[in-house]
Amino acid sequence: METEGLISDLAFILLLGASVTLLFKWIKQPVVLGYIVAGFLASPHFAYLPSVTTEANIDFWAEIGIVVLLFSLGLEFSFRKLLNSGGSAVVTALIIVSGMMCAGFSIGRILNFNSINSLFLGGMLSMSSTTIIIKAFTDMGLRQQKFASLVLAVLIVEDLFAVVMMVLLSSIALNNSVEGGEMLFSVAKLLFFLVIWFLVGVYVLPSALNACRRFLNNETLLVVAMGLCLGMAVFSVFCGFSLALGAFVMGSILAGTSYAERIEHVVSPVKDLFGSVFFISVGMMVQPEILTKYWLPILLLSGVVIAGMIIFGTFGMLVTGQSLKVAVRSGFSLTQIGEFAFIIATLGMSLGVLDHTIYPIVVAVSVITTFTTPYFIRMSSPAADFIEQHLPGRLHFLIDRYHSTADKEAAAGHPWADAFKRYLWRTVLYSVVLTAIAVVAKTYLYPLLVDFSDEWGRVLYISAALAAMSPFLLALVSPGTTSKNSLGVIPTVVLTIFRIVIALAFMLWVVTGVYSTRAGIGAVLTFALILAMFFSGRIRNSLGRIENKFLNNLNERELRRSGKNNAVVHDLHQAYMTVGAGCPFVGERLMNSNLRRLYGVNIVSIQREGRSIVIPGGQNRLFPSDVIGVIGTDEQIARLLPDIEKPLPSSDIPDIDVKLSGIMLSENSPLIGQTPVSASLRDTYETLVVAVDRGDEHIDSRPDLVFRPGDIIWVVGNPKTTATLK
Repeated sequence: METEGLISDLAFILLLGASVTLLFKWIKQPVVLGYIVAGFLASPHFAYLPSVTTEANIDFWAEIGIVVLLFSLGLEFSFRKLLNSGGSAVVTALIIVSGMMCAGFSIGRILNFNSINSLFLGGMLSMSSTTIIIKAFTDMGLRQQKFASLVLAVLIVEDLFAVVMMVLLSSIALNNSVEGGEMLFSVAKLLFFLVIWFLVGVYVLPSALNACRRFLNNETLLVVAMGLCLGMAVFSVFCGFSLALGAFVMGSILAGTSYAERIEHVVSPVKDLFGSVFFISVGMMVQPEILTKYWLPILLLSGVVIAGMIIFGTFGMLVTGQSLKVAVRSGFSLTQIGEFAFIIATLGMSLGVLDHTIYPIVVAVSVITTFTTPYFIRMSSPAADFIEQHLPGRLHFLIDRYHSTADKEAAAGHPWADAFKRYLWRTVLYSVVLTAIAVVAKTYLYPLLVDFSDEWGRVLYISAALAAMSPFLLALVSPGTTSKNSLGVIPTVVLTIFRIVIALAFMLWVVTGVYSTRAGIGAVLTFALILAMFFSGRIRNSLGRIENKFLNNLNERELRRSGKNNAVVHDLHQAYMTVGAGCPFVGERLMNSNLRRLYGVNIVSIQREGRSIVIPGGQNRLFPSDVIGVIGTDEQIARLLPDIEKPLPSSDIPDIDVKLSGIMLSENSPLIGQTPVSASLRDTYETLVVAVDRGDEHIDSRPDLVFRPGDIIWVVGNPKTTATLK
C-alpha cells in the first residue's frame, strides 16, 4: 500500500503539473511558476481537487530533485570556475549575508520577536535559492551570460556559508554565546573535506572513466554518473554535511572531464523530472489561512528580501569591480529565499528556540519571492538601463573608472601575487593530504597494530605512516615550479623555511602521538636525514609523475580542446572541439569553408549524435554541437578555437509564433500575374508560400507559379506580417 501511495502521488502531481505548465507556456509565463501553482492545487489547502495522500512522499521525490539539480549545476560549474571567480564571489556573498542578517534581525525586533528569533530570521532571509535561480536562468536562456555565472558562484559560496551559519546559530541558541572553537572546527572540517574530495576525485575519476571509454554508451554513462552523484551525496551526509553539497562537489569534479557534456545530456531528463517535483513541493507549502492571518509580516518580509537582495547584491558586485549593468542584473536575480531558509527554520524548531509562527511566515515569503523571481530577472536589464541613464554623471564616472581599473589589474596580473598563490596552494593542498594520512593511520592502523603487538605495533605504525607521508612531505618542502625570481630571494627563503617547519611539525605530530616529545624529535630528525640522503630523488620523480597526472586530469577538457597533450607528429597536435551555434562555418560544406587555407588545419573526424564520420569529405557540413577532430600546430589550433566554438549572443529571445494562413486573392490584388519570387514575399513579408488552391485543384508551390484572381494562397509566417500581407 505504501508503494502504491508513493506511485499514485507522483502520478497525480506530474499529471497536474503537466497540465498547469502547458497552460503557463501558452500564456507565455515562466514554467517554474506553473509548478508552484500546480503544487498549491495538489495540496490539502485547495479543497476543489483531490490532494496527495502523503506529503512525505512528495518530500522524498523533492529531495532527489534537489540532489540532481545541484549535481547538474556542478557539471556546468567546475572547481576551476569557482576558483577563478572565487574572490569576487566570496566578497559579494559576505556583503549579502551580513547585510541581510542585519536587516532580518532589525525587522524581527520591529515585529516584536525576541533576539534569538530575530537572529534566526536574519539567517533565513540571507540565503538566496540556488535551485530556483538555476531553473529561472535555464528557462530564460541566460545561463551563458556573464552576470549569470557570477550569480551562480555567489550562490555556491552562500551555501558554504550556510554550513558555518548553522553551527553559529546552534551555538548561540544553546549557550547564548558564540563557541569560537566549534565554529572554527566546522569551517576547517568543511575545507578539509572539500580539498580531499577535490584531490581524490580529480586524480581518480578522469583516469577511471578514460579506462572504460569504450564501454560508456549513454545508458552506462547515466548509471555511472547517477551512482557517483548519489554516492557522494550519501558520503557527504556521513561526514556531517548536506546531500546537496555532496552532489554539487561530484558534479564539479566531473565537470573537468571530457565526459561533462555527455553526462549533462543524459542526466537532463532526470533533472527535469525530479526538479519539477521539487518546485511542486514548494507550491504545496502555500497556506491561504496563513497568508490571510499574517499578511502584513509576510508582505513586509517579502519587501525586505527583494529590496535587500537588490541593494546588497548590486553593491557587492560593484565592490568587486563589476560593471553597473552586470551588478544590477546580478542583484535583481537574487531576490528570493529558498531551501536553506527551511533548513535553518527546522533547526530552530528542533532546538526549541524558534516561535512556531515564524516557520509558516517564512514559507509564505519563500513562495511569494519564488513566484516573483522570473519577473525581477526579466526586469533586470531595463532596470539597469534606467539606472545608467539617471545616475548622476560623477557617480557614473567613478563606477566606470573603478570597473576599468579592476579589469586592467585582472588582465595584467602581478607575478609576485601569482607566485605567492602557487606557494600557498601547494602548502594548503599537501597539508590537507598529510593531515588525512595521519588521521586515517591513527584511527584505523594504530589500533590494529597495537592489538597485534604493543611495542612493535607502535614502531610499525610510525614507519608505515611516515612512509606514506614521505612523498607529500618532500612535495611540501620543495619549491615546485615557482622560481625565486618571482618573489625574490629573501621571501623565497622565508617561505621555504616556513614549509620545512610545517613538514617537521607533521612528522612530530605522528611520532609524539605514541612516544615522548624528546624521542619524537630524535626520530623525526633521523627520518628527515635518511629521506634527504637516500630517497629524495626517487620520491621526487614519482611525485612529479603524480603531479603531472593530477594536472592533466584537472585540465583534461582544456587539453582535449587545444590538443597540447596529444602530439601526432613533430609539432602537430590533434584537438577535439565542439562547434558552437555562432560558428561562421555552420551549415557550410567543408570544401567551401576554406578551413585549411584560412587556418592551416585538417578536419579528420566529425562526431554527431552518437555516430562518427572519419576523414570527412568536402561535401560534409558542420552543424552546431558537432565534435570535430582537428590536426594542426598549437598556433593554428589556438586561432581556430574561438571561431569554431563561437556561441550565439546570449539574450532572452521571445518565442516567435509561426502559423499557416490562407489568403484569397481578389481581382485587384497586386499579386495577380506575379510569382512567389517576383512578388518578393519571403523578403518583404517574411512569409513562405507553400501551396495554392485554384478551384478544386491543389497546387504545390513552385517558383514559376503565376497567381490568378480567386486563388487561395497558403502562406507560413508570423501572424502579424501575414495580416499586413492580407
